[in-house]
Amino acid sequence: QVQLVESGGGLVQAGGSLRLSCAASGSIFSINAMGWYRQAPGKQRELVAVITSGGSTNYVNSVKGRFTISRDSAKNTVYLQMNSLKPEDTAVYYCNADISSIGIRDSIDYWGQGTQVTVSS
Repeated sequence: QVQLVESGGGLVQAGGSLRLSCAASGSIFSINAMGWYRQAPGKQRELVAVITSGGSTNYVNSVKGRFTISRDSAKNTVYLQMNSLKPEDTAVYYCNADISSIGIRDSIDYWGQGTQVTVSS
């Protein structure tokens, strides 16, 4: 059993900053890629940022230069530092991780419960 627990969402004014955290716990053997997705009302869920086990990162164009994804492998935690926030960043943000569990051959994609980020203009 693996769980992803997110924290750090909230309400912020445009231009402000927030830091999201997502901690994985349970029967974890190894964690491969970890990422953040978001879904705004009436829109499809989109990938915001991803970080591999080796530390390589990738971002959707709309957040490049403003958001930074990082991970602490010792804590099984991924972070998303969001600066210069814009109203269009308003969405529910979901953590995602590809995790190999003890006793299970194939890795499984896990999702957090989501955390609301609201940016006011």
